[in-house]
Amino acid sequence: MEKVAIRHIQQKKATGKKITMLTAYDYFMAKLVDEAGIDAILIGDSLGMVILGYQSTTQVTMNDMIRHAMAVRRGAKRALIIGDMPYKSFDTSDKAVANARRFIKEAGCDAVKLEGESRRAASAIIKDGIPVLGHLGLTPQTASEFKVQGKDAESAKGILNASLGLEGTGCFAIVLECVPAKLAATITSKLSIPTIGIGAGPQCDGQVLVLNDILGLFDRFAPRFVKRYADLGDAAKKAIAAFKDDVETGKFPGSEHSFKMKKEELEKLKCE
Repeated sequence: MEKVAIRHIQQKKATGKKITMLTAYDYFMAKLVDEAGIDAILIGDSLGMVILGYQSTTQVTMNDMIRHAMAVRRGAKRALIIGDMPYKSFDTSDKAVANARRFIKEAGCDAVKLEGESRRAASAIIKDGIPVLGHLGLTPQTASEFKVQGKDAESAKGILNASLGLEGTGCFAIVLECVPAKLAATITSKLSIPTIGIGAGPQCDGQVLVLNDILGLFDRFAPRFVKRYADLGDAAKKAIAAFKDDVETGKFPGSEHSFKMKKEELEKLKCE
């Protein structure tokens, strides 16, 4: 199957086909997402909370991101791979370019994502030849609280103008997080580049969610915009409990899980 490229993502907007994106943080999950036919995989800084157990995404480092991005790259052969620039990794243009290069050269990513307006950093990275995915609305790296953004006309206009600004810098698409559906629809209609929604209604050009959320593998909190498609966390707990019980009661391992030794070799051992 053909490798997904930026042009394929943008062509989907032009033809009215929805774009699919999920996060992934390791080889095995990336392989599953890739084989399911998802268009793009985001190595999100959400890994800080769902994988590393941090209290927020702001504790994630570039080294954390690169290590996980490398694993995702080994698992995904077809999907577009996007590395999420972590907190403070793009607060100057020089730093932004240097860190974006790490995602491409060390981890084999196809593009990077920047939170917030970040037009100066985005412009510098794009001029260096690296595609950039924007991210507006709720931006967890700098948000004081997790709530819907753009509910009043003034703040909504700010998000719209920021979207147009990021398009002007050359971003290939923009994630819209936790904004009213009508605002997201307006932005989507005004941009020539795709919008990827997360808690932004159905009229965005595509949708992204955290893989661990849709699989039921993260239980610290569940945003309203998440749809859970499986409860693998509960299934895993039951499997682990069953293993514990089998070991304690002597049911595991059985003869089918054990290896045999020839009788004559055993007799030799006993004679020594």
